[in-house]
Amino acid sequence: MNERDKILRYYRSSGDADLAAKILDLAEVTLKNRKYKVSEFLDPYGQSIAETIAAHYERLTMETNGGYAGAERMKAAFVDTEFLDYAGSLDYHIATLAIHWDNRYCRPSHRDVLGALMGLGIKREMLGDIIMASEQCYVMADATMAAYIMQNLTEVGQAAVSVSQASLEDIPAKEEKIKEIRSTVASLRLDAVAASGFGTSRTRMAEDIAAAKVKINWQEAKSPSQAVKVGDVISMRGRGRVEVIEVPGQTKKGRYSILLRRFM
Repeated sequence: MNERDKILRYYRSSGDADLAAKILDLAEVTLKNRKYKVSEFLDPYGQSIAETIAAHYERLTMETNGGYAGAERMKAAFVDTEFLDYAGSLDYHIATLAIHWDNRYCRPSHRDVLGALMGLGIKREMLGDIIMASEQCYVMADATMAAYIMQNLTEVGQAAVSVSQASLEDIPAKEEKIKEIRSTVASLRLDAVAASGFGTSRTRMAEDIAAAKVKINWQEAKSPSQAVKVGDVISMRGRGRVEVIEVPGQTKKGRYSILLRRFM
């Protein structure tokens, strides 16, 4: 069994073989042309797949870029190690766009902006992070989509908008509200831990998981009973994400003590 088959067999069990095959194609083209190839935007889980693939080939190095420091969604570049010595800076084909609106009449959300962009027929993998500010937001996009977005994006939700090119210097520092949560749960099931982290009932959380609103480590949650461990990241549509920091042990009543960090 060759390396490609081994990798695809591993990811087939988790339902991610299609994404792994797409990233593998880039790696194999890089090995063939001895230069470099850049992926579309990947979430952190996709980036971990790319890292795994790069580790299977001696001649491959992987680098990432999301357009600005601290980006979550990034493009991965597979680089032939011999080419890396004289390549200089790599071109990731990322454009920075500013979307402006009048804050007196409407305040679009992150979801509104993403929905408007995808409503233009733009695939999610062509878009990186969306950084919200008071009267505008900044979007990292594949450079091939920049002109199309500037010409066609005129509304976000109920707000009239205009789009222009922006520079990385314009982007405000990424701010996240972080809250530490200490609690106890009956078990380390996903519904129990997530309910504690997001401040909702276990029953409601189970419903949200069934409605595909919850991801664990950037993969869609399989079921409310899915086991959670230290280091896992639970994200919920429109609610931010929760990281499991520590599980110190069990109480006298048999409940699990947990320390969570919520990013809002």
